[in-house]
Amino acid sequence: MKLEPIVVSLLDTDLYKFNMDQVIFHKHTDLCGQYYFKCRNKGVVFTPEMVQEINDQIDHLCSLTFKKEELDYLRSIRFIKDDYVEFLRLWHPIRDYVTAELDANGELNIVVDGPLFSAMQFEIYLLEIVNEVYFRMKFDYEKLRKSAEERLDAKIKALNDGTYTFKFAEFGCRRRLSREWEDVVVKRLVTETKSCVGTSNVYLAMKYNVTPIGTYAHEFVQMYQGIDSIPLAYTNHYAMKDWYDEYDGDNGTALTDTITTDLFLKDFNRSMVNNYTGVRHDSGDPYEWGEKIIAHYRKYGVDPATKLLLFSDSLDFDRAQKLHEYFCSKSKVSFGIGTFCSNDTEEDALNIVIKLQYVNGRPVAKLSDTPGKAMCRDEEYLEYLKSSVEFRLKREQDKK
Repeated sequence: MKLEPIVVSLLDTDLYKFNMDQVIFHKHTDLCGQYYFKCRNKGVVFTPEMVQEINDQIDHLCSLTFKKEELDYLRSIRFIKDDYVEFLRLWHPIRDYVTAELDANGELNIVVDGPLFSAMQFEIYLLEIVNEVYFRMKFDYEKLRKSAEERLDAKIKALNDGTYTFKFAEFGCRRRLSREWEDVVVKRLVTETKSCVGTSNVYLAMKYNVTPIGTYAHEFVQMYQGIDSIPLAYTNHYAMKDWYDEYDGDNGTALTDTITTDLFLKDFNRSMVNNYTGVRHDSGDPYEWGEKIIAHYRKYGVDPATKLLLFSDSLDFDRAQKLHEYFCSKSKVSFGIGTFCSNDTEEDALNIVIKLQYVNGRPVAKLSDTPGKAMCRDEEYLEYLKSSVEFRLKREQDKK
């Protein structure tokens, strides 16, 4: 079964890929990275035919370059700088950086290995490819699409009849049913409701004249673990400092949980609290997290109602509504909803990720606030990172 090209524009990715890449382009071009694929679902099988199709799609991806109108659109985003756009005029995905194959156990292995400013861009494209290949080749796609349409109809009705009263952005690139279906979802959400404030998908933001939304991901903080001169327990500090230096306080929603929110808050000092417009939740209990962040703002005399709490951890619409009702009187609240926008069908969605695992040959890891979400290929390093985090937390607690 030969599929049509899945990625047809290099803008068909999350905005935060460009945001992070711009900082790397300006400050850290000496870093190299290795990314590894993982499917968290049990019992998922990729066939040799699927892997052949995935490789054919990667071949096509690596033939793409940015079109003039795409570069002009990136240049129109207020915090994307001209020299970075000119770099993208020359850049394209390089095939030699990616391998995709079945291992001896029949599991799909994908590795991206290259200069970090280039390797990092593959993540979303590859996840889009893997997801669409899997669902088109394993299931009756038209039947899945029909179930997705029925569920989208119900969501739009609930958004318009007052059942759901929150604002949200569509964050569905990485686990979408298909390119065609995400396009339908974004178009309908932004034209048939007043609830969708934008999308993380830059191509669809351009196509439908809505706001592209995103700041940075865990990999941005993780990469500082690979820089020799930076102590592991201070990577949030250096990541936020570089981000502020690059964007002058614009584009300022900080991600808290790369090496636990408790440690993040040690570096989210008065200056950073004032410099960043808000923070994003992506693991752990969202209610405990929100109360912890609100208390932190109040400690520095900042009114939480002036700051944004952005929730993005495996949200469906009912969970988002409950969080909205709980926090809307305390703070600004918004949501990034991914899979339950772009791949809500009668079949279970894939929980697939491609994570940064090495920088300049050194292992890196995400701890998060949910232990099960940690991913590291070097268990000894993971324990060392945990002990570094615990040591700093204990030392600073003992100072009080």
